[in-house]
Amino acid sequence: MTSARDLLSALALELGFEVTGWTDAAPRTGEVDAYRAWLDGGRHGSLEYLPRQLPRRADLSSSLEGAGSVLVLGVSHAFAPQEVPPGGVRLGRVARYAWTPDYHAQLEPLLDVLRAEALTLGVRARGYVDHGPVLERALAGRAFPGWQGRSGMLLSTSLGAFTTLAVLLTDLSAPPPAPAHPDRCGRCTRCVTACPTDAIGPDRLVDARVCLSALTIEQRGPVPWALRPRLGEWLFGCDVCSEVCPWTVRAGPLAQLFVPDAELAHPDLTRFFGVSEREFQRQYGHTAFSRPRRKGMARNAAYVAGNHPDLTGRAVMDLAAQDPAWEVREAAAWAYGRHGLISGLEHLRHDPHEDVARAAVRALEEHG
Repeated sequence: MTSARDLLSALALELGFEVTGWTDAAPRTGEVDAYRAWLDGGRHGSLEYLPRQLPRRADLSSSLEGAGSVLVLGVSHAFAPQEVPPGGVRLGRVARYAWTPDYHAQLEPLLDVLRAEALTLGVRARGYVDHGPVLERALAGRAFPGWQGRSGMLLSTSLGAFTTLAVLLTDLSAPPPAPAHPDRCGRCTRCVTACPTDAIGPDRLVDARVCLSALTIEQRGPVPWALRPRLGEWLFGCDVCSEVCPWTVRAGPLAQLFVPDAELAHPDLTRFFGVSEREFQRQYGHTAFSRPRRKGMARNAAYVAGNHPDLTGRAVMDLAAQDPAWEVREAAAWAYGRHGLISGLEHLRHDPHEDVARAAVRALEEHG
């Protein structure tokens, strides 16, 4: 007789998940301790909600009473490169997971189907797509062939590092323990040495205070001045540690469920200016760009223009200098300074917001 676990796994694969696996819901002391140490060290940065969620992450029964077994699900976002659409100012790079409409909206309906099927089998269930208090990477490392790489990412010899995770908590009894997948990083440190801000620690945990993904997506207000040059071309997120991983290179493009959109992979930066937050959400509310909101994307666009080797992004800097959000005008002052555009800096040093004026003065002083 086919078990409920087998039926749910088979359905998940039919729905488009590319890898599935089961593990028990009991916390592992080492996993929780490592996560607590990461929080205690302040490496969660501005993600202030994470410490509050620690008790729930350590006890999955707080999310589903009687949780005993977890179905962990993986979907590849390893897309092939996308051609740059014509027109606009299309500078900067976007993390691959954001090349497709918001993965939460795409995966949550599939989890609803799995939950409904579980109920028909007499199983209570609850699904999460990385927005719930769950240590998904730790669970995935136990549930299916994979391991936590030096980058802190879940790695797989078949999928590489570009894997989006989801979980289905159930009240099924714990499955038999499976042997841990061997660590295949070996002596490789490509992700560590390639990280633009040295954010990857020796304990395979990432410092969100300097990680480009956190800075471009979660950071509210200006990015620290000294880190802005290290943003380089990154407009949204960062894929460097995953891109350089030999297992990712070997796996190649794999995505099947998610479909990339070239307009998200290479957005026109000028579209982040001259619109209200409501209009921005109308255009991008179905995408990951909604997380930093309009002024966050406009701020990032100004940084990208400032880091560009020539004045291709001058139009973006000029739009940023006139933006209603002071954080964006402050970014414009830094960008003008990077290119020695004195007239723009002279204008912004008289800005009514003291942080903008201060940034313009600082840029003028740094560039004589």
